[in-house]
Amino acid sequence: MTTLQQILGTELPLIQAPMAGAQASAMAIAVCNEGALGSLPCAMLGPDAMRSELAAIRAGTDKPFNVNFFAHTPPTPDEAREAAWRAALAPYYAEFGIDPAGIPTGPGRNPFSAEVADLLAEFKPPVVSFHFGLPPESLLAKVRGWGAKVLVSATTVDEALWLEAKGVDAVIAQGLEAGGHRGHFLSHDLTKQLGTFALLPQLVRALKVPVIAAGGIADADGVAAAMALGAAGVQVGTAYLLTPEAMTSALHRAALKSEAARHTALTNLFTGRPARGIVNRVMRELGPIGPAPEFPLATSGIAPLRAKAEAQGSGDFSPLWSGQNATGCREVSSAEVTRALAKGFR
Repeated sequence: MTTLQQILGTELPLIQAPMAGAQASAMAIAVCNEGALGSLPCAMLGPDAMRSELAAIRAGTDKPFNVNFFAHTPPTPDEAREAAWRAALAPYYAEFGIDPAGIPTGPGRNPFSAEVADLLAEFKPPVVSFHFGLPPESLLAKVRGWGAKVLVSATTVDEALWLEAKGVDAVIAQGLEAGGHRGHFLSHDLTKQLGTFALLPQLVRALKVPVIAAGGIADADGVAAAMALGAAGVQVGTAYLLTPEAMTSALHRAALKSEAARHTALTNLFTGRPARGIVNRVMRELGPIGPAPEFPLATSGIAPLRAKAEAQGSGDFSPLWSGQNATGCREVSSAEVTRALAKGFR
């Protein structure tokens, strides 16, 4: 079988997980220059910002890199669900003196599009990865047109087999432990979600393409364990969140360094889609899975509460994304984190 290093063009079968809002080109460059695959999360970037970040990567490294996008289908607004969401948040609006009538509705994240594909073609990134499935075949053809390798997250065997049938170059086995958004796309039933070390061997057995383990892997021992179970490589995110290259806020950094990081949960309160973060006030009081509108429509309703609370030094309404295993979070450079993880391959 072709190795993951051969597919990616890297020295190490290690991918720095793309973390939208928490990192940009600086982290990707640092990781690439250590022989792993650095990633640029593009789901929240407009065209100008995306072009600037891609130019920075091209200037900062001559190594392969990954760009990541969401491939969700934009939802149809549901007035009843939006009203229920605003009603659930009403006591908090009153507490902070926010007029709910002045809060706009609308999406905060757009899926991969033809315009973005055309912009990417100027830079021809060697690897393009997707979350929430795949974009339409016509857009995928544009990506493949410049020779890019395609990676996609799967959370079940069914999703992985679906992706393999679509011709992806490797599948990322996203275990339940992983921080941030779940990558599921065939079913919203969370009971179908598996832990990394339960999902990984099932995908290895079922697929012909390489499988990349993701979720709960925070140090060299975790890397070695994943490789022992048949992974072709690993993807790591949370361990990079305290590095100087991360854009993690002071509140988020403090939470990651505290005992609070021991308790994470899947929540849809911040975006409308289940994502793993450190449990905070709004997750405790509304329940982590609440009456939020479909992804990404929930974002606008909670955004003013987040802004008000953060201005007061509180993360009570902030998405404090983290995997279940934050023990690898250290205040060292992204290069040092990469070197430490690489020891798991020997």
